[in-house]
Amino acid sequence: MTKKIVLIEDDADLYALLKYNLEKEGFTLAGSQTGRGALDLCRRVHPDLILLDIMLPDSDGLDICKGIRADSELSQTPIIFLTARASETDRIVGLELGANDYIVKPFFIRELIARIKLQFRSQNAPARILKAGGVELDRSSCQVRLNGETLALTATEFRLLEYLMSRPGVVFSRDQLLNAVWGQDRAITDRTVDVYILRLRQKIEKDPSGPRMIHSVRGFGYSFEPRAARPDEMRRDESALPDVSMADATGMALEAVS
Repeated sequence: MTKKIVLIEDDADLYALLKYNLEKEGFTLAGSQTGRGALDLCRRVHPDLILLDIMLPDSDGLDICKGIRADSELSQTPIIFLTARASETDRIVGLELGANDYIVKPFFIRELIARIKLQFRSQNAPARILKAGGVELDRSSCQVRLNGETLALTATEFRLLEYLMSRPGVVFSRDQLLNAVWGQDRAITDRTVDVYILRLRQKIEKDPSGPRMIHSVRGFGYSFEPRAARPDEMRRDESALPDVSMADATGMALEAVS
């Protein structure tokens, strides 16, 4: 999807130069050469990033930054200041007010574009820690905690739980889970998914027969969505529990390397 950038810059030549290069790079650009109405423009456009001059003829870019950070719909939007103010104090003030980056004029266009792309890569980076329903999964340490206590999960159990938690509420078929967790080069059956779902429920659910986090959707597959259990949900999920005995689970576990 094309990224939208709002540019607030009063220098007409620099504005035209930036517009040309950013659109050439594939970005969609909206902007203004005055600070008046900048906040309203951002609210209308809902940009993915804002390039903001500080020394505008009719406004202070620092005040506009404050307004953006105070707006519930814009508060997480990356802001890069473009300014001639080069002192250490100015940089610190700008960053402390909420700017994500601070570029001093004059600058190289390629460097600005590289910094913009860096902000977008940071936006797309997956969260290191996933939290839901008392479960905390740390991708960097490969650890899972339930209400603060570390759980002993195998590598396969970890990958399965991570995949489900990263897409809460999405229902995945057994084939989708097999491809995502075990890969396509595998010699196991879709019943293996049932075994590992059972294992995970036994480790993270207070009552595995009435799951509140990992849910069965009859005829489709499984989803992760923490919620308070209602009597009808408990009966529905219980009826949809994998029909796997402990003997089956032991046998199937030999098919897959944990």
